[in-house]
Amino acid sequence: MELSAFELLTALFIGVLAAFVGFEVVSKVPTMLHTPLMSGANAVHGVIVVGAMLVAATAGGPIGIVLALLAVILGTINVVGGFVVTDRMLEMFKKRPGERG
Repeated sequence: MELSAFELLTALFIGVLAAFVGFEVVSKVPTMLHTPLMSGANAVHGVIVVGAMLVAATAGGPIGIVLALLAVILGTINVVGGFVVTDRMLEMFKKRPGERG
């Protein structure tokens, strides 16, 4: 399946628009909420990992399989990183032994 010039231009336009909107939305988030928001967003990448697995299962050629594998790897790294950041953030709020409060 080959993309026409119009379809390619449309896909490129949507990608650039999504990047711009994403940057604008994230840049407006207050500093205090940035870490919880990003750790939650990273956890949502689990959906992307499942989607990449589905794409890998239906990939028609070796390039599709390699790209799907790359998507699974990068999505998994993002999911694990999100949980690590969240865990470290929650550790800051735990009371230490001997602490009064």
